[in-house]
Amino acid sequence: YKFRDVAIEELQKVHRVNPGFKPLVDTYTFSDSSQKDLLKLVGNIPVSYQGRSYNLPILLWLLDSFPFTPPICLLRPTPSMMIRVGKHVDARGRIYLPYLHNWDHPASSVNGLLSEMIAKFEEEPPLCTKPSADEKDPAELLAYVEKISGGMSTMNIGPPANVGRVYPERPLNKVTVVGGGDLGVACLMSILAKGSVDKIVLIDFSEHLSKGGTMDLEIFSLPKVEIARDLSASADSKVVVVTSNAWSDDESFVSVVQTNVDLYQGIIPGLARCSPSGVLLIASQPVDIMTHVAWKQSGLPPSRVIGTGCNLDSERLNYIVSTVLLSRAAGSQPWVVGELSDNKVPAWSSSAPATDSQPEITPGPTSTKPLTDRAFEILKGRGQRSLSVGLSVADIVHSILADQRKMHSVSTLAQGWGGVCGEVFLSLPCELGTGGVARILKLTLGQEEDLKLRNSATSLKNFIQQLRI
Repeated sequence: YKFRDVAIEELQKVHRVNPGFKPLVDTYTFSDSSQKDLLKLVGNIPVSYQGRSYNLPILLWLLDSFPFTPPICLLRPTPSMMIRVGKHVDARGRIYLPYLHNWDHPASSVNGLLSEMIAKFEEEPPLCTKPSADEKDPAELLAYVEKISGGMSTMNIGPPANVGRVYPERPLNKVTVVGGGDLGVACLMSILAKGSVDKIVLIDFSEHLSKGGTMDLEIFSLPKVEIARDLSASADSKVVVVTSNAWSDDESFVSVVQTNVDLYQGIIPGLARCSPSGVLLIASQPVDIMTHVAWKQSGLPPSRVIGTGCNLDSERLNYIVSTVLLSRAAGSQPWVVGELSDNKVPAWSSSAPATDSQPEITPGPTSTKPLTDRAFEILKGRGQRSLSVGLSVADIVHSILADQRKMHSVSTLAQGWGGVCGEVFLSLPCELGTGGVARILKLTLGQEEDLKLRNSATSLKNFIQQLRI
């Protein structure tokens, strides 16, 4: 353990206040199948529910950076128990609490965590008995748990084999949308309409419910939709869409964006901890900058942090060229790449298989320039309305959940592409799958387009250097 002395001191405090929790050494299996010998605390917490007392079996895994990182908390249901999935417990029995999300040693401790666990589980018990074939009465819930109350001698409460390993029946297609404004609600409804999700969580941080965009969703509840106020509800999401913005009244654009960066600091690290294998999809503005910020703050690989970028404009351009203008350059497809601003660049991709000597994206034949210019004129009045962005977000999310390997012009780390230097995020045609960006098309542009792309990269790099990330 990295902080051995501090960890021992914390364990001593646990023993004094909660002597029933015993430390043991066991092998923990992480989500990527790697394993590590870790300390675990095994014990019961007393819970009162509807006038009766129960002892709930709990397991806390202590990571090697404990106590500066929170424990991984799990229920230990016996064979006759079943987990009640709720706000603070998922189907695997993992526990998510605000106390864990806000963990900050020394203010946070295991004893404090157990106290909050008791308080939350007295409101919503996480375990119940498995109903028999002829017994479906909800009044019998928790009856089996009561057996523990009389003492440990009547049943085996030892940890089941491979308690650190998780074997879900089928991973849920779970998506979380962060931000309860018009854009957040538009994203939620569009994703729901696609039919790809098993569950979608909308996290709204609005202090007053009526000021957020979620009040009507709580009044008229929808299947598969959960409204939450805490980041822990996002746990194990395959995609997390962030729409939050915190625009200030400052005149300086740097100050305005810094306000958003500060907001992200309280959101992004927690989201990454709750869904370490998920994909972060950023829809906040300015999207290229905020995607870069989210990447830095999350600690996730760049392939799993993307922005909506020019996906909407690319899809519109493709539609206008092929449907409105009834034209298509032979064997090619139009794209919008670069920065989501006036410096965005039109490009064309070849439908022929790419080789090392043949770039996949080129400036396009000279004959396509009038066509592109006309399409861009039509695009000018379209704007980025919430519903339109929501539909674009839903399309990206569907490609990820279904592992479609479809190409989207999304904001991604562009370092090394098309001569771009430095860590900047720009929209490039990316092949998307369950792991995020699987492949980026090779990029070769004309002189004018290349200059725009380089200017955007330089401008973004200089701007980001002014921010405190």
